[in-house]
Amino acid sequence: MLQAGKNHLTLDEIVRLHGVLIEDTRFTRAGLRPDGVFLGERDDQSDPLPEFIGARADDLPSLMQGLIAANERMQDSGLDAVLQAAATAFGFVYVHPFQDGNGRLHRCLIHHVLAERKFAPRGMVFPVSSVMLDRIENYRDTLRGHSGPLMMFIDWRPTPERNVEVLNDTADLYRYLDCTGNAEFLYTCVERTVDHDLPREIDYLRRHDEALRRVMDTVEMPDRMAENLILFIQQNHGKLGRRRRENEFAKLTDTEVASLEAIVREAFEGYVEI
Repeated sequence: MLQAGKNHLTLDEIVRLHGVLIEDTRFTRAGLRPDGVFLGERDDQSDPLPEFIGARADDLPSLMQGLIAANERMQDSGLDAVLQAAATAFGFVYVHPFQDGNGRLHRCLIHHVLAERKFAPRGMVFPVSSVMLDRIENYRDTLRGHSGPLMMFIDWRPTPERNVEVLNDTADLYRYLDCTGNAEFLYTCVERTVDHDLPREIDYLRRHDEALRRVMDTVEMPDRMAENLILFIQQNHGKLGRRRRENEFAKLTDTEVASLEAIVREAFEGYVEI
């Protein structure tokens, strides 16, 4: 997510972001896929039973260049940032240009567009994708709302490699899509992020900073050690665990440990159970 919005969106940048997400390419081809792709089950002979079929491999360069050009036009026209993010990111996932990682990169592209459009303050990760995953069934229904009806227009056959081969011209099914349902879903996730998740995150950071300041006022230690101390006390329900106490925090006195534990409990009282 920290890569989002760093560079202008081009095909090379999309491939680079894919490489950040899929570091091990021993079993996943880097770059645009050379063959078909589908989502769904398999029968007892391991032949595909697709619920969704991505664009033909031969159409990928043209479709991806069109997607990037459309994203630039939307940005230059000042279209609402959430609408742009919906059209670009959902357009991408329906094309399904890579062998694997399309869903993760699709969510990354939402962050990318919103970051590039300065939808959230610089340096802040706007956590809308976590809200999308919290609403995973609605998310899947939104994806199927467009991809499901496409199947009746796609002629295909299984390949000897147990993949799918598309037999007809399907490029326009992916080039022109109605993103209304996708935009409505994304707006509900943005609303939840703004009204609930961000205030909660800001509240957490405020409490954390207060705890950090009081810890450093009580015992002078490196910032990283103080950060870890707060984390360990939170994770152990308001107490510093014995193993941590006997190792990296062995130099603290019992009185100091008791004071530091009390500081963390007070700072996060009412936020999490500790």
